Amino acid sequence: MSKKIKTILSDFLEDSVPAHGLPAVAYNDSDFWEIEGQTIFTQNWVFVGFAHSLEKPGDALPVTIADQPIVLIKNSNNEINAFHNVCRHRCLKLVDEPKNVGAMLCCPYHSWTYNLDGELCVTPFFGGKDHQTKGFDLSKNGLKPVRINIWHDWIFINLSDDAPDFMQYAAPLIKYFEDINFEQVEPVATLDFGNIKTNWKLLMENYIEPYHVQFVHNETTNQPLQDHYTIVDDICLGSAIDLDEKDRVDGSLSVSSRYLTLFPNFIIGRYFPDQIGVHLNLPVDSGQTQQKRVIYTTEGQTLAKEELESLKKLWWDVHKEDHAICERLQLGRSSPIAKKGGFLSPYWEDSVLKFQKMVAEAVIKSPNNY
Repeated sequence: MSKKIKTILSDFLEDSVPAHGLPAVAYNDSDFWEIEGQTIFTQNWVFVGFAHSLEKPGDALPVTIADQPIVLIKNSNNEINAFHNVCRHRCLKLVDEPKNVGAMLCCPYHSWTYNLDGELCVTPFFGGKDHQTKGFDLSKNGLKPVRINIWHDWIFINLSDDAPDFMQYAAPLIKYFEDINFEQVEPVATLDFGNIKTNWKLLMENYIEPYHVQFVHNETTNQPLQDHYTIVDDICLGSAIDLDEKDRVDGSLSVSSRYLTLFPNFIIGRYFPDQIGVHLNLPVDSGQTQQKRVIYTTEGQTLAKEELESLKKLWWDVHKEDHAICERLQLGRSSPIAKKGGFLSPYWEDSVLKFQKMVAEAVIKSPNNY
């Protein structure tokens, strides 16, 4: 990386009171974004999709992680595989939109054909009039697999193939869900927000800290700031609040909640007694992030149509409040005032500081030079 970025991050990692936030370069610099791709989004378990969105054999879902095209495919045994989304012939991106590819995945350029386990089956006329050519082994030239793990409905990949075992990696988060019967957890709605004009980290940081809740969400939530507390548990970061049933207010978020994340991009909220919400944040570039939210019930609960619509509206409104703030945070990073990252509350934003330090430490260890 450039000496400038390295110096800026080294200065950030030095203790100060109160602590400074990540400098603006971390949110709007293309070199920083590229290094994040080669470190944070390559070396860790990255959340990429929902298993329930791949219903039938042949269902394929393309995603882009660290600027690399990846495809998730369900095979004939109802297992989800992940591959680099590139034909081995001329490196064409194979799947360009979510769809069912049938029993085989066929490249539209020259019809090289793969089965749903990524094995190369047909190379039409590759050797001229013959389909085979000397010195080319089909069995060694299938789609290149990507390491994958599915935790309940949530799909994670590790591009470098050297992250710890997923259950070990995610243990700091998983322990908060040991009392849940996941056989009764069902997706009931998906909210697709498309592209948000903000860096992925600002969405993560906004979710992690409770400081903003009573100011930004004063019309959609009833969760007093003073009742919140932060959670800093290794790579599981977030906040929580414990409320009594008497505190519930119809039409707003007013229940005991856990706002948890798993580094780098997994967000899961638990809302007692019977709801979970999971965010999929997929970075597009340094200034854009795609976001979806899936709403789950946790106790086999059945929601009436009116209840579900009310729930969807509540969460849509909450997210839109957050998006407006995060987009303005991104705009603020263009000011010289943001050069040193502003300040972080030592009480309410210690979890944000931990997240930012993990980002900085990952990036600063990059062996590449720019």
